[in-house]
Amino acid sequence: MAIRTRFTEMFGVEHPIAQGGMQWVGKAELVAAVANAGALGFITALTQPTPEDLAKEIQRTKDLTDKPFGVNLTILPAIKPPPYAEYRAAIIESGITMVETAGYKPQEHVDHFKQHGIKIIHKCTAVRHALSAERMGVDAISIDGFECAGHPGEDDIPGLILIPAAANKVKIPMLASGGFGDARGLVAALALGADGINMGTRFCVTKEAPIPESFKVQMVANDERQTDLIFRTLHNTARVMRNQVSQEVVQIERAGGAKFEDVMHLVAGTRGRDALANGDTDGGIWSAGMVQGIIDDIPSCKDLIDRIISEAEELIRGRLDSMVSSPARVAAE
Repeated sequence: MAIRTRFTEMFGVEHPIAQGGMQWVGKAELVAAVANAGALGFITALTQPTPEDLAKEIQRTKDLTDKPFGVNLTILPAIKPPPYAEYRAAIIESGITMVETAGYKPQEHVDHFKQHGIKIIHKCTAVRHALSAERMGVDAISIDGFECAGHPGEDDIPGLILIPAAANKVKIPMLASGGFGDARGLVAALALGADGINMGTRFCVTKEAPIPESFKVQMVANDERQTDLIFRTLHNTARVMRNQVSQEVVQIERAGGAKFEDVMHLVAGTRGRDALANGDTDGGIWSAGMVQGIIDDIPSCKDLIDRIISEAEELIRGRLDSMVSSPARVAAE
């Protein structure tokens, strides 16, 4: 039994599972492993220091897989923004046919990619944003519930409500994101109206994820309570793995009147990057979702994806089907 959805058909992948863009993690070795296992992986463009480095990373991924994969481009407001147009050019010139966009006012990026026949999945955290992206011309939506790692938005709507609320209104294919890590989540997402799932934290805890083993072991040890919401008072909420640094940020915010300058030394990207390089799980800020509570091993991407699909098939054909009664079945019994 194969699980076929609008997502698998549109993006030409075997399974309705995506590995979205993740800063410092979405690199060739992980993306290729996801692709080779039949799911859709995304290189994180801005993890690469320059557009030229991104082009090299795309080629490195192509050397590792002949299956479909894409690139994530996240647009964030900044005083000195990255050269987005040059990153776009690197994506287009490298022959990428699928892009995941996220963030602030993506219209010019969507328009440019569409001119080159590139399919776009836009990640968003609210139904109104999903509808806006649909009007903008994207091909699919990834809807992020409150459980997710990174930025869950400011509405605090969990997936159990957000996914069907979006499915009621969004006409294009939709991935469910935030809190997914196993077969039960996939089956639930399909039942709620999604066409597949997007996983981030779960793919961090795989053999191919290019991060230190100490981070993977910590996320296996953590339960669903081991995240913190930081930047709440700054209206730029981010869900991160609970550690000494995140707890310090939370305490500063709770004291009241905090400005970004008050926590900047704790959350600086360079600090987090150095902590990651050193395997120091308490050295900086690290995005992670509540899904940590259902992660208890460090499999290969292939083993993880195969397990999710096979167990999802068993759930659909076995447990759920057995709960449905009909006159014929009752008579037979």
